[in-house]
Amino acid sequence: MIIRYSKKIKQLSKLSVLLFLAGCASKTSTKWENYTDEGTFLVYRRQSLIGEESYTLSANKDTITLSSLQGENERGRISGVQTNLLLTTNLTPISYENKRIRAEDTTNNLTVKVKADKIIVKEKFFDTVEHEKLDDFFPLHSNISAGAEMMLYYYCLEKNLKTVPTLPRNEVTITFKKKDTAVIKGEKIPLNRYVVTGINWGGRTIWTDESNKLIAVVKANTQIRELIRKGYEDAKQLFIDGNVEEEIAQLQQYTKEVNGDLSAVKALVGADLVDAVTDVTQKNMTVIIENGKIKTIGKKDEVEIPENAKVIDVSGKTLIPGLFDMHAHSNQVQWGPAYLAGGVTTIRDNGNELEFATAFRDEIAVNGAVGPEILLAGMTDGPGVKGNGIIRARSVEEAKEVVELYHSNGYKQIKIYTSVAPEIVEVLATEAHKRGMTVTGHVPIQARHAKKAVNLGMDMLSHRSRILTVLYSDKVTKNLKRAVYPTLSLNSITDERINDAIDFFLENKTVLDPTIALDVARSLEKGNALETIEPDAYRIAPELWEGKRFRAGLSAQKSKEGRETYIKSMEILGKFYKAGIPIVAGTDNVVPVFSLYLEIETYQKYGNMSAFEALKTATINPATAMGLGEQTGSLEVGKDADIAILDKNPLENITNIRTVSAVVSDGKYYNSNPLWKAADFKPKD
Repeated sequence: MIIRYSKKIKQLSKLSVLLFLAGCASKTSTKWENYTDEGTFLVYRRQSLIGEESYTLSANKDTITLSSLQGENERGRISGVQTNLLLTTNLTPISYENKRIRAEDTTNNLTVKVKADKIIVKEKFFDTVEHEKLDDFFPLHSNISAGAEMMLYYYCLEKNLKTVPTLPRNEVTITFKKKDTAVIKGEKIPLNRYVVTGINWGGRTIWTDESNKLIAVVKANTQIRELIRKGYEDAKQLFIDGNVEEEIAQLQQYTKEVNGDLSAVKALVGADLVDAVTDVTQKNMTVIIENGKIKTIGKKDEVEIPENAKVIDVSGKTLIPGLFDMHAHSNQVQWGPAYLAGGVTTIRDNGNELEFATAFRDEIAVNGAVGPEILLAGMTDGPGVKGNGIIRARSVEEAKEVVELYHSNGYKQIKIYTSVAPEIVEVLATEAHKRGMTVTGHVPIQARHAKKAVNLGMDMLSHRSRILTVLYSDKVTKNLKRAVYPTLSLNSITDERINDAIDFFLENKTVLDPTIALDVARSLEKGNALETIEPDAYRIAPELWEGKRFRAGLSAQKSKEGRETYIKSMEILGKFYKAGIPIVAGTDNVVPVFSLYLEIETYQKYGNMSAFEALKTATINPATAMGLGEQTGSLEVGKDADIAILDKNPLENITNIRTVSAVVSDGKYYNSNPLWKAADFKPKD
């Protein structure tokens, strides 16, 4: 009998042996035996259709095979993701493969193979790792396809698992929230709404039908995307609004957890103080805060502390104005506690979905939720596949409608993106200025250079490469690529050109937002950890690691060229700043929160700025640029009590700006560590 049994095993396929050893063959689900399915998900970025994913699902007696192909044209960048997933008919994973396909290369994002007694994981940027066999797990990463994600939810819901370990890291949780009704071609279709955590930073909102089939996903890893099953696109607004509702509910929970001190009167006693007005550090000071405003600043032994004050001992620390991030894209509420933890009390959101951005801003400003003050710049773009987002200005009429839409929703600025036609930029600027709004953004491709953009009415310009087109206004062509100028060109720029640019920007009172930290990160050599330039990168939420902490990197030569370019660029920008042109610090979300520090540090390191001058780019400069200089941006009596509390003085060394241990925002006092924990970041060691 033993011999006959051994012969039988030898006759089985490798897959059958695997199933036998895994103990899964006897647990076949009759639902999945010989099951077939196919479908398509429409892919939206900021509500604009950019691609689709088609999948096929087939099962035999023992296994289920899922294959999917997602294709995108995201602002002219064409790419795809190919996924193959093999499971048992009990939904136990056997193998998973996910590849990113671009014109120039194919990248294996993640490969997972289950063996008899171990699980082998190969992830991009990592060596192959062997894990012990797990009873329940699912292969998971932030680039998971909609088809594979659908199988994850089948796995959780059919096994009644609220939490599932995932590889290569973390775990996923799925929480039922409510029943929704989608109206599709007049038919009411019941859907189940869930919030899922462990895939992207914070969470995503998903909907399934009554059979647990995935219908829609709304997610964000610093940009919002909607994936909607074809046939359900009429319910897109339901999905957008449902995600906003769940995000705000999460923000309300964070607000309960972090317990900011609400005492109406506070006394910060014993700290040194850097007010951002002068470069002198005031020693051993006391600051009295009353109803969110700075009432008194003075020497510790000279200030009388009110009897009803909550006294907070800040001896040995340094107070500075709360920081600004002037180029944020805060597409999920986790930015709220994360920004405050890092001492950032005001951000300018430079492009977001209107529904989410306004709800996020209002929950903080009106309802007192935890988070920085949010100033909104409403993004608009022109026609074509290279356009960004759903709000477009392709005609004079549309331009007027865009400005009125954003103005009526309390936006401070209009943000121009790259595909807006010059004549439309002029209309947008004229209409914005009529309403007391200003105009910021990219130098549009058709405008060709910064001088033209400013002459069309733009008040502020973003990104180093686009700003420095001002130096080449007689030479720029629309064919220049992202890097814009080779190092040789920057090195050969004459003082005459630089002085002409300075005169032009000063005459037009143009404000510059270089996002130089983006260039620093993009110039990282392949194989180097991001910590070589951004020492706090290891602290970010694990779900952000793939896209933020681990980067593909450049060849040694390209990295050298990139570094030379941003160093020379910063030298020129430093001359602009010394001449009086306002520069404001912004990140464009390279590494959440921490890249603001990198931005400021780079200004000093390569822009010939003092620590005090660099600090002003994230304090009084942006406050003044946004018309808030009388309200915030410096530590002065009568101004808002927006204060970052540091362990060390940044005027002694600008890298000390990273030592934020507490913050006062809107008069509320918070310790940083609970805020970091709420945002799912590691506290400072």
